[in-house]
Amino acid sequence: QVQLVESGGALVAPGGSLRLSCAASGSALSEFILTWYRQAPGKEREWVAVIGRTGVYKNYAESVKGRFTISRDNDKHYGYLDLVSLQPEDTAAYYCNAKKGALQYWGQGTQVTVSS
Repeated sequence: QVQLVESGGALVAPGGSLRLSCAASGSALSEFILTWYRQAPGKEREWVAVIGRTGVYKNYAESVKGRFTISRDNDKHYGYLDLVSLQPEDTAAYYCNAKKGALQYWGQGTQVTVSS
């Protein structure tokens, strides 16, 4: 069992930056692949970025490539998503997902709103 708690969402002006955090507890984070998703109002949840267990493998959705950076600290049991050059279309609830085989866990989400 893994509990995930996201934080760091906020209202930010276009061009701004944020760091989202995903705090994990209940099991060794290093066993899980971490993925960030987002869901905008009226839209389906979409994949944003993924990071492998050791942090070496990373991949990004085309819409965020070059602007978002995913990372993790297994010793501190945290995952991160750094967002720069934010645009209004990045407005969404952002969710952290931890997956190991058939098991997966979700956090409750953190809201990012990009508006002037």
